[in-house]
Amino acid sequence: MPVLRPLHAGWTLRSAGPVPHGDGPVPATVPGCVHTDLLAAGLIPDPYLDANELDLAWIGRTPWVYETTFDAQDVAADRVDLVALGLDTVATVTLNGVELGRTANMHRGYRFDVRSVLRPTGNRLEIRFDSAYEYALAVRDAVGARPNAYEEPFQYIRKMASNFGWDWGPTLVTAGIWQPIGLQSWSVARLAEVRPLVRVDGTDGVLDVHVKVERAADTPLTLTATVAGVTATATLAPGETEATVQVRVPDVRLWWPRGHGAPDRYDLDVTLHDDASVLDTWQRRIGFRTVALDTTADADGTAFTLLVNGTPVFVRGVNWIPDDAFVTRVDRERYAARIGQALDAGVNYLRVWGGGRYESDDFYDLADEHGVLVGQDFLFACAAYPEEEPLGSEVAAEAHEQVLRLMSHPSLVMWVGNNENLWGYQDWDWQAALAGRTWGEGYYLRVLPGIVAEVDPTRPYLPGSPYSGDAALHPNDPAHGTTHIWDVWNTHDYRHYATYRPRFLAEFGFQAPPAYATLRRAVSDDPLTPTSPGVLHHQKAGDGNGKLARGLTGHFPAPDGFDDWHWATQLNQARAITFGIEHFRSLKPLCMGTILWQLNDNWPVTSWSAIDGDGRRKPLWFALRRVYTERLLTVQPRDGVPTLIAVNDSTTAWQATVDVRRLTFSGDPCAKATLVLDVPAGGTLTLPLPADVVTPDDPSREVIVVDGGPDRTTWYFAEDIDLNYPAASTDVVVHPTADGHTVEVTARTFVRDLTLFADRLDPAAEVDRQLVTLLPGETVTLHITGGTTLPAPDDHAWRTSPALRTANDLTAG
Repeated sequence: MPVLRPLHAGWTLRSAGPVPHGDGPVPATVPGCVHTDLLAAGLIPDPYLDANELDLAWIGRTPWVYETTFDAQDVAADRVDLVALGLDTVATVTLNGVELGRTANMHRGYRFDVRSVLRPTGNRLEIRFDSAYEYALAVRDAVGARPNAYEEPFQYIRKMASNFGWDWGPTLVTAGIWQPIGLQSWSVARLAEVRPLVRVDGTDGVLDVHVKVERAADTPLTLTATVAGVTATATLAPGETEATVQVRVPDVRLWWPRGHGAPDRYDLDVTLHDDASVLDTWQRRIGFRTVALDTTADADGTAFTLLVNGTPVFVRGVNWIPDDAFVTRVDRERYAARIGQALDAGVNYLRVWGGGRYESDDFYDLADEHGVLVGQDFLFACAAYPEEEPLGSEVAAEAHEQVLRLMSHPSLVMWVGNNENLWGYQDWDWQAALAGRTWGEGYYLRVLPGIVAEVDPTRPYLPGSPYSGDAALHPNDPAHGTTHIWDVWNTHDYRHYATYRPRFLAEFGFQAPPAYATLRRAVSDDPLTPTSPGVLHHQKAGDGNGKLARGLTGHFPAPDGFDDWHWATQLNQARAITFGIEHFRSLKPLCMGTILWQLNDNWPVTSWSAIDGDGRRKPLWFALRRVYTERLLTVQPRDGVPTLIAVNDSTTAWQATVDVRRLTFSGDPCAKATLVLDVPAGGTLTLPLPADVVTPDDPSREVIVVDGGPDRTTWYFAEDIDLNYPAASTDVVVHPTADGHTVEVTARTFVRDLTLFADRLDPAAEVDRQLVTLLPGETVTLHITGGTTLPAPDDHAWRTSPALRTANDLTAG
């Protein structure tokens, strides 16, 4: 059978052009890339530290050669193929001095018939990678320049766009054998394509398996497909290369997204054989479910509601970018950790952004396993893309291969043509610069939807994100379809979110620096300041620090020193996203989804992420966990009056009693009401509050506190800068435990957003809660895990800045 025999051993790497360190070969890891090989050989510094990235730009402009030797005495078959599942990017493949082919697409695999070239021993395989820059610039010169968001030629080559840098990522233009490579021997025939189309018919699961075979002999073939103990068979007469079998599974268990039921899956086994033997097999785990979009026009515009198994799902999503600029360093364990962090924050949807990569099978398998929904962008982002050759045919081949690869995953519920290119054409002054040249519209409106319709008609396709559903509408109209909100952060205060009533929010975000330990590891500046060179280098957004400072205006005073800047900007990020998500969720069912930009980082950087480049959770992550809970209590202004909104995304009714109090910061009661909740499954309830609860005597010294929900909810009558917080006073008791420490913090005064930064005490330490608001006399117990150099329990460091912080610190006194 055609099992891939890996060719991952014995590789060396050498430069094919002038380099600073000499061009002699070094050991190479396959899969891998030039940067990681040079780093492992000690020839370059870590590109993520300080400004080393700038000193290593030559790597992406240099040609490189990978070489290995291997024996093939045991190869005896009708065909022997060299299969390269991913070459990054401009490659010439040569075996024993015979050129097998040239490639120019990171996002697809290649197969070369090598039987006539192979030797029993001493085979030499060479793959030369020419500069991606040189190739891209040559294409640009041939087809004409087109606008994009950055001064890099990423749209002229089918390569991960963010390799060329982004407003959160480094410019590290990689090259290398980034996916498995090996020999595949086969005889008679092999399974060239398997397309499992899943649907549900009443209580039955129906699977149509469409197969294409590649032949080396014209003999009769038999195809079988087995699911849940049910087998179906088809025959292929001599010369036939396509067949379809249908399997019907009675009383099928459906795959459900997280929070709606179990993500049940079944093993699918497909076998190809002739009269003599099994020729090839193909296995996947599939899920039976339906997916659709409700885009019904209504009085407010056009709905955008995701339906899974006919049930509306409110999307609590995050945008996913490659978790490392060097993507081969992201293994299943790392995917599991990062997706686990998303799950722990209440996330039910991951949008794979179009400037990265089609993620590995591990990513989608983990999403399937955990019931996480996935929306997949095709890989076009923030640029006008040429449709001429050599790119046009590459795009079509890439899309066909990736749709075919990913379609078996039940978690995948949506294909999206691009990120922001329809919007860019409309609003970013592209049209004059294009002067009638192609810009990608043909991909998004014809090529990609055609491929999805042909290969995977079971899922919705959208031409882009944002997209309003009709070419006559502005592509980023909040009243229709999906929306990106970026005036908040770029030009507007975060309270501007309240002016929006979007149907579905696919991008929005607010920046903050990474965890202190992450920044300190990556930047050697002494002293560390918001404007020290290394900190600025790890801020890639245009005027990023200026926007951070302006974002504090009206909320907090200008910070005094690095520690206050770091705390204030991280807290403000959490506040901004909390404000936005609570507002958008309170609009349910008008708004049926929010996808935060962004979950993760690909290196240590100041960005919009909730989890930084070293995998540490920012305060935003803890805020997200509270606002992405299935059942949310939020106080929102309705006609200018604070009003309690209960949002229930769960599948059961929510019945509870909640206490609503207006208190002074001293803890003195001013007014109280007890309310009864009865919120239907998937519903929203609006509860007006009594006038004495919502009318303050002193707006600068009072708070509304709501208890009885999943977490405490608060409402303030003014911004922090206008509130008369008391100076925070706490008692802290630290106890060593078997797995770390407990930290009991008792408030002597009102304290808002109490946060213990465990990484300030030990870079390996983590805390389980942040952003806790306590009334005088209340106690919270925090759990610290990890770390081997934590201070002694009585050490003052546990009890003061920069480890222990509150919002009071930034304004009181």
